[in-house]
Amino acid sequence: MIFDDRVAAGEALGEELRGRFARTDSADALVLGIPRGGVIVAAAVARVLGASLDVIVPRKIRAPQNPELGLGAVAPGVQVLDERLIRSLRVDPVYLQGEIARAETEIGRRELTYRGDRRPANVRDRLAVVVDDGIATGGTAVAALRWARAQAAAKTVMAAPVAPASVGAMLRGETDEIVILFEPDPFVAVGRWYRDFDQTSDAEVVAALSGTVNETR
Repeated sequence: MIFDDRVAAGEALGEELRGRFARTDSADALVLGIPRGGVIVAAAVARVLGASLDVIVPRKIRAPQNPELGLGAVAPGVQVLDERLIRSLRVDPVYLQGEIARAETEIGRRELTYRGDRRPANVRDRLAVVVDDGIATGGTAVAALRWARAQAAAKTVMAAPVAPASVGAMLRGETDEIVILFEPDPFVAVGRWYRDFDQTSDAEVVAALSGTVNETR
């Protein structure tokens, strides 16, 4: 399965979700896109469901000397750290705290950029659908899901067009439901399963958020 682009992937994911949810669930669902590319997918999902859309901004904590390797992730008020990996790599606590501070600063910058003066949508007692354009390791997904639970969502769903099967198994303890359209083996990388996987800009995220129903409740 190869997706043409993030919009096409989001439409397919939205149709799959609509088939699983009762109409009342869809109407009160809050779709939370993970920037940057996940927001483009989430906007298409929200349009299919007729749901409201907002953004959740988790950030990876990078390992020293290997920024592609994640030591965990943070979201607003949430930290998810791989303590075993941190011990194995003998990560300096000063470095770790610096990385967490860097990630939290970037989260604040992105939230201000994406929302402007708009308040976050209310998650309490709602169906929260966390959406990304694909899941590779699951660290940022876990942080986003834990944030949604901390906001007292009635139910959480993790949804993505593509992810390895191992990630789906890992996320089952973090969410009420997982919806992945395609679990290839070998997985390789998220971009492998899109014809168009160009980098998404902040401006595109802002446009996607403003083009779909947004609300503060």
